[in-house]
Amino acid sequence: MKNTIRKSLLAALLLFGVVFCGSTVYAEGEEATEEPKPIGASISLTPVSKVLQIASGSTYDASFKVKNESSDTDMKIEVYAAPYSYVYSDAEDAYKLGFNKESNYTQISRWIRIKDTEGNYVEKPTFTIKPQEELAIEYRVTTPSSIPAGGQYAVIFAHTLTSVTSANGIKTEASPGMVIYGRSSEGETKIDSEISNMTIEQSIKDSEEVRNHFFGSAKVKNNGNVDFTAIGTLKVENIFGGVSYETPSNAGRVSIIPETELNVSDEWTETPSIGIFKVTWTVKAGEKTETIEKTIFLVPIYLILILILVLTFMVIWITMMVRKRKERRSRLAV
Repeated sequence: MKNTIRKSLLAALLLFGVVFCGSTVYAEGEEATEEPKPIGASISLTPVSKVLQIASGSTYDASFKVKNESSDTDMKIEVYAAPYSYVYSDAEDAYKLGFNKESNYTQISRWIRIKDTEGNYVEKPTFTIKPQEELAIEYRVTTPSSIPAGGQYAVIFAHTLTSVTSANGIKTEASPGMVIYGRSSEGETKIDSEISNMTIEQSIKDSEEVRNHFFGSAKVKNNGNVDFTAIGTLKVENIFGGVSYETPSNAGRVSIIPETELNVSDEWTETPSIGIFKVTWTVKAGEKTETIEKTIFLVPIYLILILILVLTFMVIWITMMVRKRKERRSRLAV
C-alpha cells in the first residue's frame, strides 16, 4: 500500500510538470569581483595580492601600482603596512577581518618599508597622483636574523588623504590594499585543515527575507601554520540524471590564514518551485575533502492541497464502494 501511494505521488508530480532544472581579499592568481567605487575619491591598486618566499636575514624588493580614477582631482595618498588577521566576534559568532591585531603570523608587517619620493624607505610616505595617472610604488621587506616557520601576513594600504564631498554632503575616502602572503623557507610547514558544520538547506533567511534557495555551507578552520585555500562545490541533479546546477569552476576560493575559521558556502538562486533533486555539497580545504548528499522534494502548497483533496476523495469513494459491496452481500445472504 505504501509503495502504491509513493508511486501515485510521483506520478502526480510528473503530471503537474517537474521543472529541471570591510572588502574581500583573493589569493594571487584569482579573479576579484569589482566593487562599487567611492564617489569622487576613487583609487585602484594592482595587484591585489603578492606571495613571497622569505628566509631570515634577507631583503626583498617589489612594487605595485596605484591609479587615480578621478577625472578632475589630484589625489594625495599615504601608503603603509598593517597586520593582516581575523578577530573572533562574540556578537556575530564569526571571524571578522581586522588590521590591528598582531600575532606570530603578522610580524612581516613590521619588516615592510615604502620607498618615498626622495628614495628613502620609510614607514608611511605620502604621494600625490594626478587625475587618471598611475603611480608605481616600491616597497622592501627586510627579514630579521630569525623568522618563524609557516606563513607571515600583512596588507599594504594606499589610503586617500584627499576627501571629496559629494552633492549630498558625504565625504568619501578610499583604502584599497594589497595582501602580502609570506611563506617561510625555514622550519616545518604544517597544513592542517578542519571542516565542520557541513549542511545542505532548502531555504535560507537573509535579514527578514526567506529565500527558497538550495544552500550549502560549512566552516573551515586552519589549525596549521600556513595559509591554504578552501572551496565549496554545490551540485544539483534532477531525477532524470541531468545537472540543474553546479558551482562554477572559476568560483572564488577562500584563503584561510592560521588561527582562523571562516564560512564556505554556495547557493542555487534559480531554485524552481517543484521537483525532486539530489543535492551534493563538497568542501575541499587544504589537504582534506568532505562531502554530504541530500534528496530534496519541492512541492508547492497548492499542489499539496490538491493531492490531499484527491486522496481524501479516493478514500471516501473506496469506503463507499466497500460499504455498498458489504450491503449487497448481506441482501444476497438473506
